[in-house]
Amino acid sequence: MNRLILAALAVAGLILPAVRAEDKKFEGPTSGTIKIVSSLPRTGSAKGQTDTIVNGIKLALEEEGNKVGDFKIVYEDLDDATAAAGQWDAQKETSNANQARDDADVMVYIGTYNSGAAKISMPILNKAGILMVSPANTSPSLTKPNFGEKDEPTRYRPSGKVNYFRVVPTDDVQGPVAAHWAKSMKIKSVYVLDDNEVYGKGIADLFRGECEGLKLKVLGQESIDVKAQEFKALMQKIKALKPGLIYFGGTTQTKAGQLAKDMVAAGITAPLMVPDGCYEQSMIESAGADVLNGRCYVTFGGLPPTELAKKGGKGKAFVDAYEKKFGKIPDEAYAVYGYECAKVALEAIRKAGVKNREAIVAAAGKLKKFEGALGTWSFDVNGDTDLKMMSGSKVVDGKFVFEKILEIKD
Repeated sequence: MNRLILAALAVAGLILPAVRAEDKKFEGPTSGTIKIVSSLPRTGSAKGQTDTIVNGIKLALEEEGNKVGDFKIVYEDLDDATAAAGQWDAQKETSNANQARDDADVMVYIGTYNSGAAKISMPILNKAGILMVSPANTSPSLTKPNFGEKDEPTRYRPSGKVNYFRVVPTDDVQGPVAAHWAKSMKIKSVYVLDDNEVYGKGIADLFRGECEGLKLKVLGQESIDVKAQEFKALMQKIKALKPGLIYFGGTTQTKAGQLAKDMVAAGITAPLMVPDGCYEQSMIESAGADVLNGRCYVTFGGLPPTELAKKGGKGKAFVDAYEKKFGKIPDEAYAVYGYECAKVALEAIRKAGVKNREAIVAAAGKLKKFEGALGTWSFDVNGDTDLKMMSGSKVVDGKFVFEKILEIKD
């Protein structure tokens, strides 16, 4: 087709200009009801942690009067755990995701708590174009290539678009920083355990890899059977190796407390280090305060509530508002992440201005320099927060006591 014909067609309006993605106009109602659902383990030992996450979500919504513009916001708290499993269940998570997909009012899905659960619901919600915001998933493979299998994370994005976001730092930060913390304690050798699940084994492998780079001797790594009732024989084997530290990649729900009890019963005097999946009061209760006292260290993305309050600003405002409404500051550290997820959801709905899933996802992806309770942060192209702060705490007298901000120093 020559230039004269092209020019003639353009004048006649038969050739339309290319429409850029950012220029796309989304259609949808500008009033009515929008539903936000969360999918978290509300049964089992994680309930104490998720109670505070749900409280954080409710607090954020109530601060906005459960409204955004002319939209009424309705929240539904879904359980992805079963009493039989004592933790999240694949069928329950699938059911929750399908329920959200099939409800035309659902625009936002807050979850999941466990990275393994996220792998199930992410592709379902991606096909449905629903904004998914997690307060607790930390596995890098959910969003970043080269951390999992060859088709990760593309398998979670069948539409080819990013609809999954998270407000918590990932384990490619947490695992290595834990190794540096161990090194700073003058630890010479470690034995690594994991629960063979997405989150637990993932962070254990990252911890081990960094230890090897730091010339911190790794005596071995083993995946436990989470269905086992006790680990006495394992602990006797580890005791003979005389490790300076035992690291467990796992959660309270995958037997962290029992491991700690059997470790002490075996006469192992080395300290125990665990990741944020064990940063819950139920971990201390399951192991026993005396068992963990002064010898259990835990890493966490961000700051615990007491330290967050000391920084002032919106973090302190959140802690104060939480205490006023619920009668005490959050027992668990993830409450603020539930709050932040809800604030992200509300801001995305506000910026979209329409009841349209695609529009709300697009608005979330454009959030930059968001001023929230966690500080000022942005989502990157993978849907991850650019916040990288990690903290370390220690169990003292039945409580997690803040020790220090953790960082990797060159």
